Amino acid sequence: MNENIFKRNELLAQKVIKGLQSRNMSGYYAANKEEAFKQAMELIPEGSSVTMGGAMSVHEIGLVEALKSDKYNFIDRDKAEDKRAAMLAAYDADVFLASANAITEDGIMINIDGNSNRVSAIAQGPRKVVFIIGMNKVCDDVDGAMKRARNVAAPINAQRFGLSTPCAQTGSCFNCKSPDTICCQFLITRFSKHEGRIHVILVNDDLGF
Repeated sequence: MNENIFKRNELLAQKVIKGLQSRNMSGYYAANKEEAFKQAMELIPEGSSVTMGGAMSVHEIGLVEALKSDKYNFIDRDKAEDKRAAMLAAYDADVFLASANAITEDGIMINIDGNSNRVSAIAQGPRKVVFIIGMNKVCDDVDGAMKRARNVAAPINAQRFGLSTPCAQTGSCFNCKSPDTICCQFLITRFSKHEGRIHVILVNDDLGF
């Protein structure tokens, strides 16, 4: 990565972290994927029950494979015979892993969900939520973050899942009501009622969508 971009991201991350702290959330800066992995592992005690929604960023730093060891109780919904039971188990998990479709410079996170298991677990249930967010997802404000979520993250995810939505065909949001829409629930996380519950690791890399 260009040295100037690296420095800019580092300074911007500190601004985001201050915003998170003002919202009763904890923020961390990782200069690369390896640092992000190390920081995440420090937040997840051995013996913890851990699960996640569909967060590519969590996979990209190598966290999922590490948590599938016998030192953790990793609830893998993708391999569960009863997927509903696995998703419901997330609400009583020690740690829920997530990313965000976008985050503002003052620490507000935007997430859009289809089945809504991800946004509901972020909002309530798991004892701790650990976000892995690439600096490519930082936006000026809530309006910019919402536009990113709807016009960047949603179309890419619709294409990834092979869905027949207008955004999958055009690459931009049509505010559709397609049966295949993944824009069913919008979650704006602007404050954490419970201190020590939400932890956000900002990674100086392009992660996720």
